[in-house]
Amino acid sequence: MTDSNQSVPFTGDALTALLPPGIRLLGLGEPTHGVEAFLDLRNELFRHLAEHEGYRSIAIESDCLAAVHADAYVTGGAGTLDDAMSRGFSHGLGESDANRELLRWMRAHNEERPPHERLRFYGADGPLEITGPAAPRPALTAPHDYLAAHLDLPWSRETLDDLLGPDERWTSPAALMDPSQSIGRGPEARELRLIADDLRALLAGHAPHLTAATSADAWWHADLHARTAAELLRYHAGMADPTPARLGALMCLRDVMMAGNLDAIVRREARRGPTLVFAHNRHLQRDESRWQFAGQSLRWWSAGAIAGTHLGDRYAFAAMTFGSRGSDVPRPGTLEGFLSASPHDRAVIDPGRLAAGLDRELTLRVPADHTYFSLDPETIGQVDAIVFVRDI
Repeated sequence: MTDSNQSVPFTGDALTALLPPGIRLLGLGEPTHGVEAFLDLRNELFRHLAEHEGYRSIAIESDCLAAVHADAYVTGGAGTLDDAMSRGFSHGLGESDANRELLRWMRAHNEERPPHERLRFYGADGPLEITGPAAPRPALTAPHDYLAAHLDLPWSRETLDDLLGPDERWTSPAALMDPSQSIGRGPEARELRLIADDLRALLAGHAPHLTAATSADAWWHADLHARTAAELLRYHAGMADPTPARLGALMCLRDVMMAGNLDAIVRREARRGPTLVFAHNRHLQRDESRWQFAGQSLRWWSAGAIAGTHLGDRYAFAAMTFGSRGSDVPRPGTLEGFLSASPHDRAVIDPGRLAAGLDRELTLRVPADHTYFSLDPETIGQVDAIVFVRDI
């Protein structure tokens, strides 16, 4: 059984006590999506971090461009909470009560604070839905229009529109499993990738003038769109890959996109405070991510692993896992079965003390319905804290 040195009731203080000093990015991972208990726990932790640990931002596994609408709401912009929920999330996350409560609380928290102390909301993911990537038009035209207001550009909006064509060409559901249905490697897509690269170079090269003429925030949002356009076009090219490596490459490209977003967020927030990022454990873990899918063994490095390479000990990772979900009860020899002996319904576990106190080897839990990934006992040494929820 886990003793008091290994397992304590979940609180923000209990979790942060296990983290190294100087954190700039804290990853809180969940083992599966769609469980409000995990999001409620995330909200509780973020409130603690904002009120007691100096955190000023949160990023979640949602579209980085859509999140601009949610951030505008929480920082005091016009519009309703309903509008922020419908426009500010991807993957159906706008339907979550816990996400609604997060935005409501963040706006209330910000109302009596000056701009430099207000909490910000970010999306860590790209514009990627389950059915496939979005069309690149919004991501590409936003930085073009921003630059065109201040510089003479070699391309017009009409040129971009001609190259882009109808959005339906980019978003065909058939391309998800059939690379021949993707236009991501056609001549127009190749030309657009060059333009996206040049837009980012122009934004960087003229940053002093552009930020003075507009604002640092306006420049940041233009760069966000330009970065997303380049990465989205790269993902579309991956969709058109006819080789067996296609699926693994797409997993890698998605996490590279997420890592780029996290890097930009950390740099933007450098003078304000650390950031909490909430996503699936597979996107935040330090060890190599693995997935058996469609008869293939996929392996890639997560956004957290990539960010951790850059940040070193300024990145920390807390992994969540759970015990029972209905009839799915973990076996005694698994990590989750072992943790279920904890006296706490929600617990924080020190992985180092847990490993030192084990008197037997634990096995990997095999999910009953394959909708989640269990925590691998062999990798807990690369986790700074484990958060365990007994029942979901």
